[in-house]
Amino acid sequence: MDDRYFEDWKVGERLETGARTLSEAEIVRFAREYDPQPFHLDPEAAKRSPFGRLVASGWQTTALTMRLIVESGIFGRRGGIGLGVDELRWLKPVYPGDTLRVVSEVESMRASPEKPSGICRFRLMTLNQDDVLVMTHVAIVLVPRRPAGSGA
Repeated sequence: MDDRYFEDWKVGERLETGARTLSEAEIVRFAREYDPQPFHLDPEAAKRSPFGRLVASGWQTTALTMRLIVESGIFGRRGGIGLGVDELRWLKPVYPGDTLRVVSEVESMRASPEKPSGICRFRLMTLNQDDVLVMTHVAIVLVPRRPAGSGA
């Protein structure tokens, strides 16, 4: 994908990523490393949890959302430089076998007259295979402006 510059984005623009299925082994591997709670690590212990079965860490859902965004090429070859996240919400559990995808919508844009960049706020919605929202957040991203004399 070609580079995308600040001027290429429009408020209200929506883009969708590809999808990825999360396996039980991936959930357990992530949990061992980053979120070693019983309902992420052990199917038997998870049965006694409020979830009733093994679930992915919300942080794993967040990391997978980021991967899907990057792999989609939404930000072109250069990528986007994250400045922060607002309103992160884990709405529904993610279970082994769930297939996630992300819908991104440009919420707002602010150009910087002094800098060669602008700031975009993207509302990101992570959905499972049943189109159920499992996570939402707003990503604040520094996006380069088109270099002078580069055309378009």
